[in-house]
Amino acid sequence: MRTVGVIVEYNPFHNGHLYHLQQSVRLTGAEAVVAVMSGPFLQRGEPAMLSKWARAETALRCGCDLVIELPVAYATNAAQWFAHGAVSLLHATGIVDTLCFGSETGDIDTLRGIAGMLAAEPEDFRALLAAALQSGSNYPAAYSSAVRSYLSGLGQSQAADFPLQEPNNTLGLHYLIALEKLRSPIVPYTVKREKAGYHEQSISDNAIASATALRKLLTERRSPEAIAAYIPPASLRLLKQEWEALRAPLDWNGFLPRLLHEIVRSSTDELAACREVNEGLEYRIKQAIPNLPSLGFEPLMEALKTRRYTRTRLQRALLAILLGHRKQDFTADSLASGIEYIRVLGFTDKGRALLKRMRSTASIPVLHSAARPPAAFRMLDLDTRAGAVYALAFGNAAPPDLFRDYFDAPIIV
Repeated sequence: MRTVGVIVEYNPFHNGHLYHLQQSVRLTGAEAVVAVMSGPFLQRGEPAMLSKWARAETALRCGCDLVIELPVAYATNAAQWFAHGAVSLLHATGIVDTLCFGSETGDIDTLRGIAGMLAAEPEDFRALLAAALQSGSNYPAAYSSAVRSYLSGLGQSQAADFPLQEPNNTLGLHYLIALEKLRSPIVPYTVKREKAGYHEQSISDNAIASATALRKLLTERRSPEAIAAYIPPASLRLLKQEWEALRAPLDWNGFLPRLLHEIVRSSTDELAACREVNEGLEYRIKQAIPNLPSLGFEPLMEALKTRRYTRTRLQRALLAILLGHRKQDFTADSLASGIEYIRVLGFTDKGRALLKRMRSTASIPVLHSAARPPAAFRMLDLDTRAGAVYALAFGNAAPPDLFRDYFDAPIIV
């Protein structure tokens, strides 16, 4: 069964995602779709507006056949590690033939060429990146600048002009670098992003809008119906279900009391031990709290932001504080060693057939719950704790919500 892999957050699942799925199947000739999906917290360091269970069910009802979870250690990390974790999972299944991702350009050949030149992490490139960071640039800007300089030095002017500053292009490049490093047989494809940019907050089309714009619209109008024209019926139905149960939409404000608790009870040394808290950020965080105009997440972000500290970097740092993620647990060596398990969130009948094949093809254990794993998996412990913290923000959180990872079987559609 020819199978395409997709790497997703679905926050929320919208018509643009549906288009990407349909084009992925068309381009690759796939008969089945495996989705690697982030859990309760996302790559830009923010909580998902809907639980991973609701998003997994939406994915299954909208075209995916098997949904597996990207561990929080990778799901909340920078593009390099997010991509490495997700691609490693698809590779580990042993059943995925192709990978199809969205990009701003739709130019797979140029991206593959750049990935081939960067996969070995050339010393000259590392030096250029270090110099760009030392000049005060934030990481995304420094990375893009270093790639341009390195490729220009190789005489690759066309590749050097490639718009790597675009977020989907950047992620796509890191997916391809991960495939190169793994020497994976998975064949990559890309679908050009249409009608709405990744960060675009305004809506200019009657059916397609970015997830950023849709979340903004939900915040302003406080009703699932506000985005009904931009999401498939199944996505709307599950959004309404979660909304009525007071489990959505979640955002950083729902976690602010717990975050502030962790900040005020921690010493600067304890804050500095958290992942992404570097270069004296612990002092900036401590000093910001008593000077806030009000206790809200946006006032906190405004107080912390600088040219060097982007919103995404700050959110990841604050998320590490909230979840108790320490630098010592997220070293480059531990992340590079890969994922120890495949966590199944849900499947269709076709997905059941894929799971049956994976019994003989998967290179790591396949888990249907966090209860009684075959070994003590460090990242699984981080996942279950993140799930419990996430559930604490529900409007009517109950004990089973906190421990759903242990007790609930995968969703079957």
